[in-house]
Amino acid sequence: MNRSTADIRHAFLDFFASRGHQKVSSSSLVPGNDATLLFTNAGMNQFKDVFLGSETRSYNKAVSSQRCVRAGGKHNDLENVGYTARHHTFFEMLGNFSFGDYFKADAIQFAWTFLTEELGLPKEKLLVTVYHEDDEAYDIWANTVGIPEDKIIRISTSDNFWSMGDTGPCGPCSEIFYDHGEHIWGGPPGSPEEDGDRFIEIWNLVFMQYNRQSNGDMLPLPKPSIDTGMGLERISAILQNVHSNYEIDIFVNLIDAAAKVTGATDKNDKSLRVIADHIRSCSFLICDGVLPSNEGRGYVLRRIIRRAVRHGNKLGATGVFFFRLVEALEAQMGEAYPELAANRELIEKVLKTEEEQFSRTLERGLSILNEALAELTSNTVPGELVFRLYDTYGFPADLTNDIAREKDLKIDEDGFQAAMAEQRKRAQQASQFDTDYNEQLKSDTVSEFTGYDLVSNSANVVELFKSGQLVEQLNPGDEGVVILDQTPFYAESGGQVGDSGVLKTASGNFIVKDTVKLNNAIAHKGIAENSIHVGEVVEAQFDLDSRNAIKLNHSATHLMHEALKRVLGAHVNQKGSLVTAERLRFDFSHFEAVTHEELQQVEKLVNEQIRANHSLETKLMNLDDAKAAGAMALFGEKYDEDVRVVSMGAFSMELCGGTHVNQTGDIGLFKIVSESGIASGVRRIEAVTAERALEVTQSQGQQLVDIANLVKSEPSAITNRIQQLLEQSKATEKELDKLKQQLASNAGADLLSQVYEVKGIKVLSANLKDVEPKVLRTMVDDFKNQLGSVIVVLGIAQEGKVSLITGVTKDLVSKVKAGELVNYVAQQVGGKGGGRPDMAQAGGSQPENLNAALGSVKLWLDSKL
Repeated sequence: MNRSTADIRHAFLDFFASRGHQKVSSSSLVPGNDATLLFTNAGMNQFKDVFLGSETRSYNKAVSSQRCVRAGGKHNDLENVGYTARHHTFFEMLGNFSFGDYFKADAIQFAWTFLTEELGLPKEKLLVTVYHEDDEAYDIWANTVGIPEDKIIRISTSDNFWSMGDTGPCGPCSEIFYDHGEHIWGGPPGSPEEDGDRFIEIWNLVFMQYNRQSNGDMLPLPKPSIDTGMGLERISAILQNVHSNYEIDIFVNLIDAAAKVTGATDKNDKSLRVIADHIRSCSFLICDGVLPSNEGRGYVLRRIIRRAVRHGNKLGATGVFFFRLVEALEAQMGEAYPELAANRELIEKVLKTEEEQFSRTLERGLSILNEALAELTSNTVPGELVFRLYDTYGFPADLTNDIAREKDLKIDEDGFQAAMAEQRKRAQQASQFDTDYNEQLKSDTVSEFTGYDLVSNSANVVELFKSGQLVEQLNPGDEGVVILDQTPFYAESGGQVGDSGVLKTASGNFIVKDTVKLNNAIAHKGIAENSIHVGEVVEAQFDLDSRNAIKLNHSATHLMHEALKRVLGAHVNQKGSLVTAERLRFDFSHFEAVTHEELQQVEKLVNEQIRANHSLETKLMNLDDAKAAGAMALFGEKYDEDVRVVSMGAFSMELCGGTHVNQTGDIGLFKIVSESGIASGVRRIEAVTAERALEVTQSQGQQLVDIANLVKSEPSAITNRIQQLLEQSKATEKELDKLKQQLASNAGADLLSQVYEVKGIKVLSANLKDVEPKVLRTMVDDFKNQLGSVIVVLGIAQEGKVSLITGVTKDLVSKVKAGELVNYVAQQVGGKGGGRPDMAQAGGSQPENLNAALGSVKLWLDSKL
């Protein structure tokens, strides 16, 4: 019965494909059609709209092996990983689906046939559950399949009734369990011992047959459907005769690799399980465009990486190690998921960079935590400490929880959440957000956009708003919003700013300052020069010069997006954009600063495409066809079934509703102005085009000429000239330092005659002239060496400021502390300072008091010694 995980995956897909199911590839771990999900966590996620009836496919039954992550949001198994036999951050869900084709009888028979005939599981080892009211499923199991009634358990809880939400598709479930044997503690489902490990659920069949209404009524669906799921790791454990998922072939090999890179000798160590699990989730998340950051999906990825690094640290790993496991993962799963090989270099680089950054703070965080735990007087770690470690040192709370659990301690979760809530409150008070325009105004109008082809058109005024209220008329001078039945004005969307322009009426004009979307209406925001009323006919005309400039920058943004992917890697994805008449701004995922050479390559690629003068082509296409053709879609965006595809030669193809040039040559010139980081894992480029790009280029050229004139050089030779001047400057600085040291040495020799004694101890306190503050430490060390046992206090007054230093030889620090002495003197010159017992420094702002302060040293020492 022993079969490899890869073989089981193949067998499942082939079994259902031979029965008319369409093989569907695993979707991304970043849900493309469900903003409610942090990560894809079940096989049905990619078919959600099909089940809801809002999307149709060319097939009515499907089979897939879906990669899933449960490590954030409502579905979070992170803290259990490594401590149980079956919890994972990453797992594969085998599933077969029917969209109104077959129903309960076939679904049950398929599952039973696959398990008992294809996989050869002993029938006596299997038992099933059904929802307590589902007599139909009970009858199929008992009379069609022939399972003994004592192995069919009715369950009345929500465990056996699935729903997509409070309303919508729902239905009863039937689950199949495997009995691992009497030697393992636990009872069957529904019993008091059901949480044990003897009976393990391996397959869940969901029978979607109702549509739950808001009042709770359950109406039959016109096309009942099937959604099933079987964990690949769980079924692999059974077929490979092991009890824990971490003992199956994939994990055994990953744990071996983890032991090798960390130096661990005990293959059963829980930390090795954590690392083996986490390399899977981290690698596949990076494959799907997620990069470490401080929020959202990127923060979950960062937490997982840091948890793995901490467990490696616990095992004694030296140096960065986590990224070295990508090779082993590719060997195990690369055949099923070729994207691992395609993205291996990126995955390794991201993991290595993140581990290096975290390693610099891990030691400090662990030190603070361990010190605090050592002083703990109860078995509860204070929530304030957990929050401080997270907020100050980037130490995730689950890491602190891990460490606490290892020491049989618990976390003050309420205290931690209270501190987090307080932080969020402060952040909200510090932020100033404009109220969402769609929340202020409500419109049911559907405006037709004519601006792809027209500069102006006649239109009817459908609605008017003033101060957020619906009105019949705007009077001269009123600020308000005009809704038209059709308009050439582009409403702000996809990063492109809204058009400005004018609505011409019979009596005057309405000046449009901005255009935004208001549900399905297009809202013109501006000021009325004369009265305008509902029902009036206007001539709508946008500012052509502004629109043309916007088009240049928008088309250049598309070219730059593709150029960034080609130069930096396929992981680059848009994280935000702004396209105005003056410039373009583009935020994208990338884990390090873009080098000057890389920016030059991007500029070169974009300008090559501009010179190629590609005709811009737009097509309306089916979404699936557009993606199959290679059109770039944005992660997390919700698209209609038909989409607008914008192509520029063979170089760029994106889904976009914005306005663009006719030929790429219209852009003229593209110039990057700046590149910067705006968040962890997110970079920003600002650039200009056409006349503005020429202005920037000419300005930079003039700056070069000005600098060349300043250093008396030709622009072509300026680099060598500046290098010469820098070398001369360094040589001059070295010579100057030597002279300063010599002056200080001469001054020091003169000061030896000023040494006096206080109760038998040699003391030197002096106000220095013509000595640089940076040589004070050297002078103190010299006096200590020459005098053997001494207390030194030196001061300098320069440019209205005082610099002080005290030195105490080691044989005297038990009697006099340098920090106390320097503070005593500093207080008299309007300052303060501190340092080690043998050396301390201070500053001050009252140089006129320096002599008196130094003179008081003798009295202070006399009272202390």
